[in-house]
Amino acid sequence: MAVKPSIPKGTRDFSPNVVAQRNHIFSTIKASFELFGFQPIETPAFENSSTLMGKYGEEGDRLIFKILNSGDYLNKASDVDLSSKNSQKLTPQISEKALRYDLTVPFARYVVQHQNDIIFPFKRYQMQPVWRADRPQKGRFREFYQCDADVVGSTSLWQEVSFVQLYDDVFTKLKFSNTVIKLNNRKILSGIAEIMGAKDKLIDFTVALDKLDKIGIEGITKEMLGKGISHKAIDKLQPLFNLKGSNQEKLASLRAMLSASAEGLKGVDELQFVVDTVTEVGLQSANLEIDVTLARGLNYYTGAIIEVEIPSVKVGSVGGGGRYDDLTGIFGLKGISGVGISFGLDRIYLALEALNLFEAVVLPKPKVLFINFGKKEALYAVKTIKVLRQNNIQAEFYPEAAKMKKQFGYADKRAIPFVVLAGSTEIEAQQFTLKNMQSGAQQNCTLEELQEILKNA
Repeated sequence: MAVKPSIPKGTRDFSPNVVAQRNHIFSTIKASFELFGFQPIETPAFENSSTLMGKYGEEGDRLIFKILNSGDYLNKASDVDLSSKNSQKLTPQISEKALRYDLTVPFARYVVQHQNDIIFPFKRYQMQPVWRADRPQKGRFREFYQCDADVVGSTSLWQEVSFVQLYDDVFTKLKFSNTVIKLNNRKILSGIAEIMGAKDKLIDFTVALDKLDKIGIEGITKEMLGKGISHKAIDKLQPLFNLKGSNQEKLASLRAMLSASAEGLKGVDELQFVVDTVTEVGLQSANLEIDVTLARGLNYYTGAIIEVEIPSVKVGSVGGGGRYDDLTGIFGLKGISGVGISFGLDRIYLALEALNLFEAVVLPKPKVLFINFGKKEALYAVKTIKVLRQNNIQAEFYPEAAKMKKQFGYADKRAIPFVVLAGSTEIEAQQFTLKNMQSGAQQNCTLEELQEILKNA
């Protein structure tokens, strides 16, 4: 018995209707990217492992899909490491490449590699798939698209303001009415770690804090204790969890809380500028909210942290990003600051679907179908179709000389508006019989008349 075909967990097939809906999201995001002055680039689906490894923290490294070396991938592997099943030592010996985990690190590599051809500040957008060896669940896949926009070569906080506006523009155009754009600053988190007396545990602190929504205060407390952060230090976090009020009230509380941390206060100043400016300029439909528990546990963030949620649907964050002051430094180009955001296409799709915000999708289809009567008639039809297509009229020929009922049924199922019948009588008269599938009306016409009718239909 044949094995039923399947696809790997965390991946999906997309049918025509879904592809059309996804393309609607793509085109909306792309239009806003270009409206804000970003230029498109693309990078390879896989990178050298050395480009990716060590850039996302310990947890991120574990989620990177490794690609086995071509040919006999065990040829260069150490017998000792093979027999001991030491995967950490063995992996670099059998895998030199990996699927990209996100678009930001490959972008940093791109900037360094093409620095002499780039005009700074460089504004790029990129819409490509990424892969993560994560546990599949609703809204979380192993293969998914990211739609990123980044600016490198500018330290100005006006860039952060622009990105908040960009998020607002896209989600307004997608007809979301209650989008929440959350803001924090990595310097604030560093200041909190300093006040806690756990500055040397900043990464462990932020990685744990990033899981607050998933595992709660008890869960992150347990994780921090496991990383060597003391109970006394964790107790100092409590004011953070209880921070309430307006954005201005939260900023005031943070200033008081971080009064002994210069770095923390700098983060508050940066956050204050973005909040005040966005408030002054105004947003179309989104709400701006300071969330001091927002960590986004990626090591490369150094300033602003941004995340977007749609409270009316539980799909997780639909976008996120932040400031990274020296990401290109890991590839040898120092002093190039950057800031960027990403849109989670798949979660946006789920949210649009859950809220019934998709408009009716019109799938690509021909305007006219030519019926197949046989070899001689087929040649006459195909020559005509060539002329129609040259005049930008979508036309299709049914490939088999099947029964008329089957051919008309195909046209009906695909909602093709017109059908052309061209048998021996029409060929002799150099004409065509055109049938309107909606009204059922038929008429004889010349090629010129056929073109005119179809163009204006």
